[in-house]
Amino acid sequence: MSGAVFLAFARKALAAAEMVEIETFDPNGRSLGLSRLEKIVKTDAEWRAQLSPLAFDVTRKDGTERAFTGPNWDNHADGLYRCVCCDTALFDSKTKFESGTGWPSFFAPISKANVVESADMSFGMRRVAVSCKRCDAHLGHVFTDGPKPTGLRYCMNGVALRFVGRGQA
Repeated sequence: MSGAVFLAFARKALAAAEMVEIETFDPNGRSLGLSRLEKIVKTDAEWRAQLSPLAFDVTRKDGTERAFTGPNWDNHADGLYRCVCCDTALFDSKTKFESGTGWPSFFAPISKANVVESADMSFGMRRVAVSCKRCDAHLGHVFTDGPKPTGLRYCMNGVALRFVGRGQA
């Protein structure tokens, strides 16, 4: 086994043993409480096999889809938005609003326990990146120009989210 392959395997094994606490939800969006689950860690090859090229670029390489081109930006159906990588519930359509930006926008995640916010200084800007807590998928950014009650705008990449109609599995 080459050194690089061994290092990648060791890193995956170490990370896979890590546990995270997320809030789980039933198909109707009702909380089932906090659960300790194993963090999902895969190699780039494994993610590439699971995801479309654009979803891989966005979720695994911090990319962005072009405005008004991704799925879900104009979806008005009732349901939940789950991580395209690991199926963790991230947003409820009840918090979705029309931001006019061309990306799905929400004023709050379904649970703060399911997302991670971190500083993003790329492209000479100061932003707050949002990622899935269970698998580290890059989802988008959060801004402070949203509507009440939070004043926040979670501007997400539609390709990072999988919409599931309320009550559906």
